[in-house]
Amino acid sequence: MAEIQLGVIEARYADMIWEHEPVTSSELVKLTAVEFNWKRTTAHNVLRRLIDKGLFINENGLVTSLISKEKFYSLQSRKYVDATFAGSLPAFIAAFMQNTKLTDEDAEAIRKMIDKA
Repeated sequence: MAEIQLGVIEARYADMIWEHEPVTSSELVKLTAVEFNWKRTTAHNVLRRLIDKGLFINENGLVTSLISKEKFYSLQSRKYVDATFAGSLPAFIAAFMQNTKLTDEDAEAIRKMIDKA
């Protein structure tokens, strides 16, 4: 899969689409007018960029995702760990946990994820 990079506004718009999908492009125009104070043309232009990046599809005015939100952010997280910590998940976790106390519930949830993996 090709690398997909989103700016802050594109990411917020993508999250909005994932939250409401399937959603009509007309409804997106209304949502972005309220959330971002956008005009119709801006909503359609940014949607076109997200479609061109391969995240969404617009069929007859109905917008749906080609990649789920979970899959997209999973790929972004993996890319970050690869680039910043040479792909080392333990190094990432050590950095993330520095000066942070893990709750018993979080520790148990992590143990379950590790056992499942």
